[in-house]
Amino acid sequence: MQFLQNSLVELITQTATNLPPDVRAAMGQAGVHEKPNTQASQALNIIFSNVDMAVDDEGPICQDTGMPTFYVHTPVGVSQIAIGKAIRAAVAEATKRGKLRPNSVDSITGANSGDNLGPGTPVIHFEQWEEDEVEVKLILKGGGCENKNIQYSLPANLEKMGRADRNLEGVRKCLLHAVWQAQGQGCAPGALGVCIGSDRAHGYDVAKEQLFRTLDDVNPDPRLAELEERVMKEANTLGVGAMGFGGNVSLIGCKIAAANRLPASFFVSVAYECWAFRRLGIRLDATDGAITKWLYRDPARAVERMTQGEGFPLTGREVVLTAPLTEEKVRSLKVGDVVLIRGELYTGRDAVHAHLMKNPPPVDLHGAVLYHCGPVMLQEDGKWTVKAAGPTTSIREEPYQADVIGRYGVRAVIGKGGMGPKTLAALKEHGAVYLNGIGGAAQYYARTVQEVLDVNLTEFGIPEAMWHLRVHNFPAIVTMDSHGNSLHAEIEKATAEQLEELQTA
Repeated sequence: MQFLQNSLVELITQTATNLPPDVRAAMGQAGVHEKPNTQASQALNIIFSNVDMAVDDEGPICQDTGMPTFYVHTPVGVSQIAIGKAIRAAVAEATKRGKLRPNSVDSITGANSGDNLGPGTPVIHFEQWEEDEVEVKLILKGGGCENKNIQYSLPANLEKMGRADRNLEGVRKCLLHAVWQAQGQGCAPGALGVCIGSDRAHGYDVAKEQLFRTLDDVNPDPRLAELEERVMKEANTLGVGAMGFGGNVSLIGCKIAAANRLPASFFVSVAYECWAFRRLGIRLDATDGAITKWLYRDPARAVERMTQGEGFPLTGREVVLTAPLTEEKVRSLKVGDVVLIRGELYTGRDAVHAHLMKNPPPVDLHGAVLYHCGPVMLQEDGKWTVKAAGPTTSIREEPYQADVIGRYGVRAVIGKGGMGPKTLAALKEHGAVYLNGIGGAAQYYARTVQEVLDVNLTEFGIPEAMWHLRVHNFPAIVTMDSHGNSLHAEIEKATAEQLEELQTA
């Protein structure tokens, strides 16, 4: 199997950097149905540009390449042990090349392995079949959307939807609730993989497997096909929209399977997938490991561009923010303003925020812009380069953010999905602002970085370190201002009202 490892590295590279055609088509339709010149359409413009940039540079579409999950079919007699070793070697090599972000973290010590290898990572599912070739499918599902997975145990009383019983109508309520609860934290518009039944553990596995169906297929079970179509239609009336900014498209796919269950249990397991829906597959010659066929894409067909026109056209109404920021400048901003950040900023996510609760920062954060980001970085000849740098989900920092703002004088926080009431109160009290970047747009934002100035707290690993960057025209939208206004709270309230209307639809 002399070609096996190289074939697997190519699979990983293409999965991380090249959005599948069916997802491109669905996202293209989202752009068609979105109202022009809205926050949602602006987000989609950046997303489309980012998808094209990822192909051009062969860089990760989103910096969060998730926990690589492989589904492998092997003929009888082919060594699954050898294939497992090759997969792990390919994952380590792809990480070294900057195609995967090092995401494997020791759950006890918090140490990052640095190569995406460790107990339980990557995830590999093996199954034998009667065909002559080896099939390997890969999905890269980031932490933001993984955190919005949800499992229901019916019967249940759902917020805004009332009682969900043990039938397909109860499942419908669960799935609409799943879309609503994800909001912008799951990088909408998203897709649902669903399992009705099974047990808690296997239900999630079957749900994730549904994400390997193409978005344009039709369920062979007419009852489930009808439910998928109905959920798609109704979810897109909720108004969550791209990145949770409000809009016409909240869901690009819904794929449902049913599995037998125990009489005492009725689980509905939902795997929520973001717009950066990265999954591909290959067929391999079982004797030498060479790729014989690609799944989901035709490598001989030119990749269609998603960007039309300028991608993200400037209107002249954008507000330029040059760091360090003054309180006066920040208090002049209001929800809905589009800003272009110039100057210096610092990254800081989970480990940094926890560290700052007990320790002073290694840099001066007065007037600073703090970016919730875990970038993909490569070091060559002692110099660091940003390979991917989109925002991470901010709500995880809600227990810390208000204290960090108050103690250290941070004036702007960039992330995605918004934050809660404690942070909103701190923005108002101290004169700070929350800026929503476009989740998944890792190549777009990487291109705004002019220079890596320094790095601190490297002991937390590459994604969790505190990177000091100089940026130019980094775009974001004010979604929480210093006057107590929150677009996220407004959209959540409006979509909750719409969800309630669908209770008996």
